[in-house]
Amino acid sequence: MFDVLIFGGGVSGVSCALVLGSAVNKPYASNRKIGIFTHQKTSNLQEALFNNAYGIAPGTTGADLLSQSTAQLADRYPHVVQLANEKVIKVAGASPEFTVTTNKGVYKAGCIVVAIGWTNTFAIDGLMEYVVPHKKAIPEKNRIQLRNTDHKVAEGIYVAGTLAGWRSQLAIAAGSGAAVATDILTVWNDGNQSQSHDSIRK
Repeated sequence: MFDVLIFGGGVSGVSCALVLGSAVNKPYASNRKIGIFTHQKTSNLQEALFNNAYGIAPGTTGADLLSQSTAQLADRYPHVVQLANEKVIKVAGASPEFTVTTNKGVYKAGCIVVAIGWTNTFAIDGLMEYVVPHKKAIPEKNRIQLRNTDHKVAEGIYVAGTLAGWRSQLAIAAGSGAAVATDILTVWNDGNQSQSHDSIRK
């Protein structure tokens, strides 16, 4: 049983996992089980090149960033379970217990974060009722998003990145994933506003 399962190993998904993982020393997060499906084959980053993203060296490719980010997650926060090469095909149940079925297994989760991009090939059974046209994309591209309010789709269901209705910019996607993580930390902390920072003074 995972406390949270994140769907997608791109910018928003890994950003969410990094922030959640970094909260391991907080009392309300220390015993939480966090998992992320790091399926990346269809990520928009596969062909990206970054010269205008804050904190990223110019010339960095999206493919390199994908591998570096999951390596960083494994190195810094090994308690976050990375589930590679699994594609989510169905979500059933409701908060606080969802059943998540992939092409390789079945998992239980208290909440889920959907962070897998905005293409109209989205086909996760149990979430299709939330699909609407993307509000910040060119209509001819047929992009989609999940209907949400401030990243929350329904109780226990969050969406991040372009699928949340944001434009396709790395900084925006990363911030979206981090925002979802702090919302989940706030829930875990009994509704007290929460975030997770490191400091050189500690």
